[in-house]
Amino acid sequence: MLLLTGLLVLPAMSQNWKPLFNGKNLNGWQELNGKAPYKVENGTIVGYSKMNTPNSFLCTNEKFGDFILEFEFKVADGLNSGVQLRSESMKSYNNGRVHGYQFEIDPSPRAWSGGIYDEARRGWLYPLTMNPPAQKAFKNNEWNSARVEACGNNIRTWINGVACANLWDNLTLSGFIALQVHMIGNKNDEGKKISWRNLRICTENVENYLTPTSAPQENAIDNSISPEEAQEGWKLLWDGKTTTGWRGAKLEGFPEKGWKIENGILKVLSGNGAESANGGDIVTTKTYKNFMLRVDFKITKGANSGIKYFVNPDMNKGEGSAIGCEFQILDDQNHPDAKLGVNGNRKLGSLYDLIPAPEKKPFDINNFNTALIIVKDNHVEHWLNGTKLLEYERNNQMWNALVAYSKYKNWPNFGNLDGCILLQDHGNEVWFKNIKIKEL
Repeated sequence: MLLLTGLLVLPAMSQNWKPLFNGKNLNGWQELNGKAPYKVENGTIVGYSKMNTPNSFLCTNEKFGDFILEFEFKVADGLNSGVQLRSESMKSYNNGRVHGYQFEIDPSPRAWSGGIYDEARRGWLYPLTMNPPAQKAFKNNEWNSARVEACGNNIRTWINGVACANLWDNLTLSGFIALQVHMIGNKNDEGKKISWRNLRICTENVENYLTPTSAPQENAIDNSISPEEAQEGWKLLWDGKTTTGWRGAKLEGFPEKGWKIENGILKVLSGNGAESANGGDIVTTKTYKNFMLRVDFKITKGANSGIKYFVNPDMNKGEGSAIGCEFQILDDQNHPDAKLGVNGNRKLGSLYDLIPAPEKKPFDINNFNTALIIVKDNHVEHWLNGTKLLEYERNNQMWNALVAYSKYKNWPNFGNLDGCILLQDHGNEVWFKNIKIKEL
């Protein structure tokens, strides 16, 4: 026997594999939702794309909880497909719409094969922007081997031996497996094929056969710290339920109005659009020096807010927001502040009034987005949804010159000292969750 990263790996012959497909017919499977045809050809399940039909799913009659699934697949260019995992179809949910985790099959230039999509539910949980090296694993117009390990809250994927996704989530812990033929909108793509073969599953002693993965883990359980995150040093900066660890920037306690905790979301409520004039900004009760800060945020149309750091709440006791460096949160399309400042330095993701973020950046106003701020001594970075927007050095002559030409010129030693972290009340409704910090 071999001891590998703390897991006991048993001899390969002892692993109990069961075929999911008998190679002859589709006994044990049923088709749901769309009408794309599935056929058995030379020991292979073949799905054919079809116009004027929604996504089609060939589903196992049996449901699976913890398992290791292996299969091979081949997909024609122009199609999108996937394999559903722990999925469901209930009349009470969108009239039987198949929904749940999906192992993505994506031959497009985006190259997200092996990522995890939450079909008809939450959307992308693990795009391969989270693990760029895995984008090279899939081979176009060839047979590819796939492996999926679902054990407890953890779902992990591989393509051709390359680790792709590593998801921590608990929304659905059991369900069927399904082969998807995605709907098409181009007549030229009709009749193209997606094929699967050598489908087999292990459901016994799954924990004994788990493989080490190099894919970074993504935690999709709101306001929680996964075991891997805990091992890396991440902690919740907000617990998802109480105001513990936070207070008003100009108060001894938490604001009595203007903020609301609802269903695991921390909401700054709509006011008159003025800066810190409703409930007021909130700050951490601790100060931070070197850290990685992650915050999921969602804005309403025309909203303005921000995540500030290096904040000294005692610096501004008058009207307006507390003073600190700011990761700007803004609806660039509908808020007038986007047109102010210099070269766009008041737009989303910018270091407010100092350094502009790129004009093109990944952002979805209809969903939660992830801001990441990294501080290592005098080096600072802003990230949005896995893309670096900007970086800068503080505590030097260039930084002080930059501040001297900004709205912060009259605040002594601005940005050069450590401080609190702040969520801004700018009189517009903005939602926050999954506020996490890793001190470096």
